[in-house]
Amino acid sequence: MHVGLVIYGSLDILSGGYLYDRKLVSYLRNAGDDVEIISLPWRNYTAHLRDNFSDELLQNLAESKFDVLLQDELNHPSLFRINQQLKDSVNYPIISIVHHLRSSEMRSAWKNMLYRIPERTYLRSVDGFIFNSQTTRGVVENTIGESKPYIVAYPAGNRLAPKIDRVEISARARQARALKIVFLGSVIPRKNLHTLLDALSSLVRKSWELIIVGDLDTDPKYVQRLRAQVAKLGFGNEVAFAGALNDEPLKAILRQSHLLALPSSYEGFGIAYLEGMSFGLPAIGGSDGAAHEIISHDESGFLVQAKDAKSLAKHLRKLIYDRDKLIEMSLAARKRYLMHPTWDESAAKIREFLLKILE
Repeated sequence: MHVGLVIYGSLDILSGGYLYDRKLVSYLRNAGDDVEIISLPWRNYTAHLRDNFSDELLQNLAESKFDVLLQDELNHPSLFRINQQLKDSVNYPIISIVHHLRSSEMRSAWKNMLYRIPERTYLRSVDGFIFNSQTTRGVVENTIGESKPYIVAYPAGNRLAPKIDRVEISARARQARALKIVFLGSVIPRKNLHTLLDALSSLVRKSWELIIVGDLDTDPKYVQRLRAQVAKLGFGNEVAFAGALNDEPLKAILRQSHLLALPSSYEGFGIAYLEGMSFGLPAIGGSDGAAHEIISHDESGFLVQAKDAKSLAKHLRKLIYDRDKLIEMSLAARKRYLMHPTWDESAAKIREFLLKILE
């Protein structure tokens, strides 16, 4: 197959959505397919809307001899009008990779209403979908009021592929030391780190430690707010900002930790949960979005409302003092990870879907 893929920026961007796209491209190329990346520059939302009037972009896509064109749905503001124009000039199908809708995120209702207009137009302009979760599939179908050809191909958590067993997981939990909590994700408001800090402020000091692993440059103003919050709450060495990390230092942190806490207001899936579970870390996730497709509440982790610091603190306190419960949940988390498809298995499903579309 000759496959095109439209993205913003580079495939090397450190986020779950880009990891998904990167793993898919790698699999397709290893399978013998020719994958061409069409990279649009990162700008603000308004500037992206203007891409729809770019004759150069339209001509580039219209003249390309793809068998199929993939588009990351993140690019919807740049493509909703162009896709409609392409319908009259190309023979290849357009398939959208949907991680989550912008209009699903927590913000003022009127803002999401405005975002939903171009997003809905875009979703109706494509021929089919690759969804990262059943939750995302349901949201899209409710948004456009119809079903199109689709595949649900879950992201995987086997990127780090740790070798860890029940003995190591149990011994780690029984050590008489502070509960080591890791936050893993881009440090942006949607990931809800500020609520996690509020929850920790009600717990006994020295009974926990938090390390924050994630890009600190995506939203510098939010990071400033968090640093100010940490100072105001009087946290010292209990909280550390590690920034974005490569695989080896990340693996070392996850192996030494007890719990992954990412109480996001919304996740289209949540690769970080699975990557933590691969090391036997129970996960705390948000109750909205698709985290429930990974986390079984009170078994492999906990699901909390985005702003419910009180409930979050209660769950953390439970694992600080009940290490038998921590072991039980840690082993359940590892078992959940082992049951999940690998990156290659999910990418193979996608490739099979694309070949059927071409038939």
